[in-house]
Amino acid sequence: MNMKRRPSSPALLPIALTALALALPLPALAQQTAAGKPAAAPRASTAAGARVTLNFVNADIEAVTRAMGAMLDRQFIVDPRVKGTITVYSETPLTVRDAYFNYLAALRGLGFTVVENAGLLKVVPEADAKLQAGTVSIGDVNRRGDQIVTQIFRLDHENPNNLVAILRPLISPNNTINANPGTSSLVITDYADNLARLGKIIAALDQPSASDIEVVPLQHGVAADLAPLVQRLADGSGPSAPGVPGAATAAVAVIADSRSNALIVRSANPARQAQVRSIIDKLDRPTQGGGPAGTVWVVHLKNAEATKMAQVLRAAFPVGSGSGGGGGAAPVAAAPAVAANAQGAGASPATAPIQASAGPSTGGFVQADPSTNSLVITAPEPLYRQVRAMIEQLDTRRAQIYIESLIVEVSGDNLAEFGIQWQGLNGQKGDKNIVGAGTNFSGAANIINLSAAVAQGRAGAGSVDLSGLGGLNIGVLRDFGGFYGVAAIARLLQTQTNVNILSTPNLITVDNEEAKIVVGRNVPFITGQFTSTGTGTTNPFQTIERKDVGITLRIKPQIGESGTVRLAIFQESSDVITQATGTGNTGPTTSKRSIESNVIVDDGTILVLGGLIEDRFEDTKNKVPLLGDIPVLGALFRSETRSRKRTNLMVFLRPVVMRSADDANKLSLDRYDLIRAQQKDAQPSSNPVLPVGDAPILPPQRAPQLAEPASAPAKTN
Repeated sequence: MNMKRRPSSPALLPIALTALALALPLPALAQQTAAGKPAAAPRASTAAGARVTLNFVNADIEAVTRAMGAMLDRQFIVDPRVKGTITVYSETPLTVRDAYFNYLAALRGLGFTVVENAGLLKVVPEADAKLQAGTVSIGDVNRRGDQIVTQIFRLDHENPNNLVAILRPLISPNNTINANPGTSSLVITDYADNLARLGKIIAALDQPSASDIEVVPLQHGVAADLAPLVQRLADGSGPSAPGVPGAATAAVAVIADSRSNALIVRSANPARQAQVRSIIDKLDRPTQGGGPAGTVWVVHLKNAEATKMAQVLRAAFPVGSGSGGGGGAAPVAAAPAVAANAQGAGASPATAPIQASAGPSTGGFVQADPSTNSLVITAPEPLYRQVRAMIEQLDTRRAQIYIESLIVEVSGDNLAEFGIQWQGLNGQKGDKNIVGAGTNFSGAANIINLSAAVAQGRAGAGSVDLSGLGGLNIGVLRDFGGFYGVAAIARLLQTQTNVNILSTPNLITVDNEEAKIVVGRNVPFITGQFTSTGTGTTNPFQTIERKDVGITLRIKPQIGESGTVRLAIFQESSDVITQATGTGNTGPTTSKRSIESNVIVDDGTILVLGGLIEDRFEDTKNKVPLLGDIPVLGALFRSETRSRKRTNLMVFLRPVVMRSADDANKLSLDRYDLIRAQQKDAQPSSNPVLPVGDAPILPPQRAPQLAEPASAPAKTN
């Protein structure tokens, strides 16, 4: 069967080929469903093993498609947008399968393709193929040719977002790639042959980023000593510089396991793993020059205090103190105590050092050097290994705790006062006896005091003090022997006072270390006085003690592993009420509210420590007996005062544990932004007359140096 000779009319060639194809049964192509299972093979229409020679030159696409449908015994649907001519020919006879692949390749060159959907084969433009393709496969690519299908690749190690940037340039422009980080998979729609190539690339890239963990036991060295040295040698000259491509994948992690005296090594590839293992073998050598008393070792502590650590080690290894070169067990020197009054009773807290400098501790096989915060250990190698393992467990970063205290006080005072006072005289000038009557009650507005003040003012003794006449006052003045005095006065007064105070003393301290904050005034209190009078000389003196008045908070926290915080708390809120004056000065009078307790609270929760709720009512009546009880008219003979005072005081506490440097940094930056925002709001308004108008403000935070961001997922069509 030779169809190489070109007919005189190209339009008749597809018809002839179609008729020839219908007369001979051809082997069917295996089809697959969207689930990846093979569908029933189409009915064969050519003899098994029969071959055809294609010779379509500038033939109509629709006519050639009908011919291919007759050969495959499958129904083709041609999209109306698919128009034009196509050239498909072969020099040698081909199987129907290969002839179909040549047809697909020719369509791809024209911008068209074939998609399978619901058992039908559609010839559509390539741009629409990704929306109409019904074939979806999972796993390996089981299709060939230039047919567009959708393939799902599931990844085991690599992040799918990282592969999108690598694979996107390898996919045809009209097709898509999408990443699903939730299931760690890639969804790619493209030609089957290209998907097979992408599958090989994905398999090569989807590899573990690091080799398996290897535990290297040490024979002579100490794991805690060798781990930093091996880490530096494995990384070259130190940690990899940020921003260098491949720095993260080429890093080597070396961790010391003090319990088994081994190094845990993990590297990017087996070659680096072997290199690290070689370094460890060269460094793990017996110590040279160790005498009977042992070898001297110097251990630099990272977090703990050397003096306290030395005491703990000497107490934990009492037998080792005899091997320190001193013969017998040497006495353990006590660490210098850190006292608040280290400079004496008269030392000022502002000038006294926070902590006295500690001297080197002596005695035993462990010596402490506070200046470098190091331990000098004189012990044989087996004992040193035990001591070193204990140091690694104790020399850890201690957590810090941020304590927020809220002191809320809400109080209100109500006062109402009503009273009538009057005075009268009956007699004439020159009478021997004059009759007087009246009412007067205690208080600042006493009618006798007011009359005396008026008389003193008239006599030129000074100004008249009427400060006690608050509220509404209705009075009657009368001429008493040539001057006017108060004859009657009615007073109505009502006052109301509301107080709302919120104090928030906050502080940060290390676990199991006491912290103190004082916000207030330093008030002098007289503790003694003496005056010695000699011949013509007077030598008075007095002793004064100053005390803090305000808000004081002392807390010693202890963090538990379960997330609870135990707090030893002393909180005091005090204030100066009055300041006594005069020769009999007894010092100021202060109000004081304090709480001292031990509580347990969860991390980040609010706990109420205590409070005071007081509601007090007072009713004071001044009246003339019998006359003051007369209805209506009795008001002329009495004065009444009522007062009510309500006080509500509560103290709340909220501890927040900060176990890492990031936690402390976030809290500090948050408070930094808060105070900076308040400073910006407090800036004065501009005034052309007053040129000075810039209040101080904190500088903005410097942006932290962040690592280079990961490649963003490529935009998909």
